[in-house]
Amino acid sequence: MQAFTNIRALIIDMDGVLWHGTEPMAGLTDFFDTLYKLNIRFILATNNASLTPEQYVAKLAKMGVTVTQDQILTSGTATALYLSKQVKPTETRVFVIGVEGITQPLIELGFTLTDLYEVSNKDTNQKGADIVVCGKDETLTWHKLATATLNIRAGAKFIGTNGDTTLPTELGVTHGNGAILAALEVATGVTPSIIGKPEPIIYQQALVLLNASPEETVAIGDRLETDILGAVRTGIRSIMVLTGISSEDDLKASDYQPTWVMPDITAITHALKNQTLS
Repeated sequence: MQAFTNIRALIIDMDGVLWHGTEPMAGLTDFFDTLYKLNIRFILATNNASLTPEQYVAKLAKMGVTVTQDQILTSGTATALYLSKQVKPTETRVFVIGVEGITQPLIELGFTLTDLYEVSNKDTNQKGADIVVCGKDETLTWHKLATATLNIRAGAKFIGTNGDTTLPTELGVTHGNGAILAALEVATGVTPSIIGKPEPIIYQQALVLLNASPEETVAIGDRLETDILGAVRTGIRSIMVLTGISSEDDLKASDYQPTWVMPDITAITHALKNQTLS
């Protein structure tokens, strides 16, 4: 097993790693206390685009953990940043399936958000969306799906903040954003471009924010096909915890592997304190 050394920066997933829904994992405060004491830089990078960085700061504060907004990178903020480098925000119209976690960063970067049933129509000169962005949305309606479908079929680019098909919660595993993307893909025949994990985009953005090299950075996640595969594609080491979606049985059938497998963040805390992993 690879030595547990030269770890100066962490890219940490949240759902299934730090909490289940509103329930924090055991050892959460000790984990973060250890990171601060050891001067290990970190970014909390999540595929969940439903909350803003400010809301994640508040959520962690309720769990006894202090972080700053610049230590959080959601797939919502990553999507907005990515799109801002592909097009001119002030000239681009976007229809969003999602809530504040994706709408806020798009607005802050200058994109125009379109409303329900604003779809390009040559007969009426109505202008629709240039891009459809789909993120986790607990306010999802038929009308949102219909508007997204109409815009994509009219030629709008189709972007998914993440492709997670499931989501671990305090009640169990439920559907994730990937399930919404699948419905739209079936309805339109168009495959979305994904910004979040396992694509390396969000990890690459995190490395820039950390001012860290891939060699000194480790990703922590619970999901083999997103967190771990994303780390592999980015060229960084990874730890898979067993408190979320993926299990040891999943590893047996996978052609890629995490660098280390640990039961939970408490085990990671102990490993960081000891500096070596037997």
